[in-house]
Amino acid sequence: MTREPDDSSKQLAQRVGAVASLCEVASTEQLSTSIYQVALRGNARTLAGTPGNDVMIRLDDDKGRHVRRRYSVRGLDEGTDEFTLWITIEHEGPGSIWVKAAQPGDLVDVIGPRGKIALDPLADWHLFVGDASGLAAFYRMAESIEVPSRAIFIVEIDAADDAVSAPFGEGLGVTGIFVDRQHRSMSDAAGLLSGLAAFALPPDTGHAYLFGEFHVMRVLQEALLDRGLEPEQISHKAFWRSGRSNAEHGEPEKIED
Repeated sequence: MTREPDDSSKQLAQRVGAVASLCEVASTEQLSTSIYQVALRGNARTLAGTPGNDVMIRLDDDKGRHVRRRYSVRGLDEGTDEFTLWITIEHEGPGSIWVKAAQPGDLVDVIGPRGKIALDPLADWHLFVGDASGLAAFYRMAESIEVPSRAIFIVEIDAADDAVSAPFGEGLGVTGIFVDRQHRSMSDAAGLLSGLAAFALPPDTGHAYLFGEFHVMRVLQEALLDRGLEPEQISHKAFWRSGRSNAEHGEPEKIED
């Protein structure tokens, strides 16, 4: 079996200024009802990039076509040359099907690092808002915050055990608000809006990071602008779009409904 990534991955990586590698599944673990962790081994330091970055993996869809899906890097272990991804399975797609079946030793075509959103080094506090698909990026970014500082998480979950926690170093003030979706539509922002409304934004200068469903991200951005944040204080990225499969490049199509 070849130990090189597909030629199409090499070409794509060159176009986007990234690196293509063939990684080996080191381990998988179901962390909660909706979240699986997969550790990939190989070229980890380069592929993982900096906190907030993601990788693009090459998978097959239900019609046997090659597609790519993007997942935020949760953690990096340079000693074992491994990086971890958290993949949510609350909506079925190529990624959720793959991670549930993945076994140690499987090979996967990876391009990384990808992504343009990074932690704001000048912010006094950091607000992370989204659904469980954003947790990996949220936690890795928060772990890189220089202390003393503050991290606030407002995350919508589908099951109680999806409120997966993470350890943070001393000096970082942490507030976590997990909102039960309560069977609302995944494109309904009401739950996260209620969580946001229940929290008084700290004084000084902050930065908000919004990761999750396409429509919800738009609504949350407007809500934060209404709360007084400036556009440059808000970083947002739609990871997926309710009712539509992501495009072949791994991101939701940017089309109007």
